[in-house]
Amino acid sequence: MRLHFGVLSCYLLSLQRTVASSNGRLATRDAPFDQVREIPDRSHQDADEDEPEKYFHESTFSQHYDGRFADKQLNYDERRSSLTALMQTYVSTMNDIGAETWIMHGSLLGWYWSRKTLPWDLDIDVMVSEQSIHHLANYYNMTVHTFSLTSNTEDGENRSSSYMLEINPHYTNSTLDSVNRIDARWIDTSTGLFIDITTLRRNSTAQALGNPDAMMVKDTHHYNYDDIFPLRHSTFEGYPVQIPYAYAELLMEEYGAKALSDVYFQNHRFDLGMGEWVALSCEDFGSCENFRNPIDGVNLPASSGERDED
Repeated sequence: MRLHFGVLSCYLLSLQRTVASSNGRLATRDAPFDQVREIPDRSHQDADEDEPEKYFHESTFSQHYDGRFADKQLNYDERRSSLTALMQTYVSTMNDIGAETWIMHGSLLGWYWSRKTLPWDLDIDVMVSEQSIHHLANYYNMTVHTFSLTSNTEDGENRSSSYMLEINPHYTNSTLDSVNRIDARWIDTSTGLFIDITTLRRNSTAQALGNPDAMMVKDTHHYNYDDIFPLRHSTFEGYPVQIPYAYAELLMEEYGAKALSDVYFQNHRFDLGMGEWVALSCEDFGSCENFRNPIDGVNLPASSGERDED
């Protein structure tokens, strides 16, 4: 069966897995840059000497890119397409593996509005269960998953994209850890974009104080068991996904009630008829003379009158 790639207008044809480390066992160092890189001639990681225990290092030009696999940010349309593919390939792979995973945070907010990634988002957030992170670390760490894509255009151009699953060796630490709060990443080796994967754990401290349903994540988020479970089944970017049970309450707690009703946000307007967020151009603001994108300088379509930063 061919699976349509939404914004990319592509079809997912095949998936091959190769192991980039010894038999998929947990690596205690960074990924083998020279073996899996596609574009940069050197690493652009921002290694912080003040945090020697930190495993994942973002890029020198953006905290939303892995500097081993990219040397620049993508423009608006390229990023949207790449994030769509990133999510679809992740979900497809996790479903094949049998890992229990669900979308959270900004990605869950995108699901709430349009069943798609928010167009101004720069990454994707998901969670996995403790059992699943152990399984992924034991058998799939440092594996590279290559997808063969055929563009749904007149030329039908073929291309392949590879995605690496990398587990943070500190994932076994079940306490709060601000430096290693991300337990794993699903990384696009051609663009450097990634999915942050965190693990939902039992909160042993809260349980000892009399709350048997207390759950936690190393990034300081705390939940009750019935906030998350039983997981609901839905779709996201055209693929079957799972979402937390009390999704509305979780979103309002994290982003406020207006996040579920305000149809204007981050230079976009939610079109009720289309059921999606539409980028506003500088003309929508009455003038393009001094227009500036307040986010990152590359977040709006070229047709929106964006200007390079001085």
